[in-house]
Amino acid sequence: MNVHSIQLNHPISINDLSKLDVLTKRRLKEVGICEGSVISVKRRYPFHGPCTIESDGQQVGIRRRTLELLLGDEM
Repeated sequence: MNVHSIQLNHPISINDLSKLDVLTKRRLKEVGICEGSVISVKRRYPFHGPCTIESDGQQVGIRRRTLELLLGDEM
């Protein structure tokens, strides 16, 4: 499974942030995304561009690679 096969607006639980670098982990935690958070992919941009995710009503743009690391085993 890859990022394109994830349904938009489908809830996904974040289980592990350990694969992310320290700065990315800190930034996600600052906006409320931590282990156990439920996110949904709102938009995927073409040509391996960024994705927009939502958690608790707050939308954040992240790199596609960061999303792949967040989803890890679910992909």
